[in-house]
Amino acid sequence: MSLDQRREREKQDRRDRILDAAEQIFFTRGFEKSSMDEIARTAQLSRALLYVYFRDKAAIMRGLVLRAGEALRDRFADAIGQSERGAEQIGLIGMAYYRFSVEMPDYFDVLTQASTFEHLADEDEQSASLQACAMQVMSMMVAALKNGVADGSLSRERVADPLMTAFYLRGALHGVIMQGCKSAENDPDRPELEALVSYTMKMLMQSMRP
Repeated sequence: MSLDQRREREKQDRRDRILDAAEQIFFTRGFEKSSMDEIARTAQLSRALLYVYFRDKAAIMRGLVLRAGEALRDRFADAIGQSERGAEQIGLIGMAYYRFSVEMPDYFDVLTQASTFEHLADEDEQSASLQACAMQVMSMMVAALKNGVADGSLSRERVADPLMTAFYLRGALHGVIMQGCKSAENDPDRPELEALVSYTMKMLMQSMRP
């Protein structure tokens, strides 16, 4: 390994330590109640070195949003790789999104609340990566829909606008997941969440088939 490669690895390791520390603190105490000093101590780095990597707390939060987006993107990519049929790919993406909400709830919440984070659009070295990741996630859904139309597993008429359909599908499934995550104390007859998600995906898929 060259000296430059070693330095780049060390920089990435420190960045990861900072984000790991921020996850612990933000997800337990909340963004507003956290401080750069606390993050530096948890990451076992000096405050000065922390500012070399992130200029403020908002920049660290953008780093966590990017982490969450990349985790979701990777799950979508894995889902698509399990089938060559477009309709099946969409079904697998839907279940991957549900599993993401269950297995990585903090990341799911970060992405859900990202639109309300006033500093998300601030310009820094992460801005382009955030935009690119969001586009990649949506483009995978659009590609699967187009694939389904091309292979005949989805209706050309019912998926006339793949991009619009992708936004509709994600919004519908997200709404069901959010509804299912609410306390069942006042709704004892509500179906179990996984069953509700499976039923939702079944109905959505039926609405798009030839």
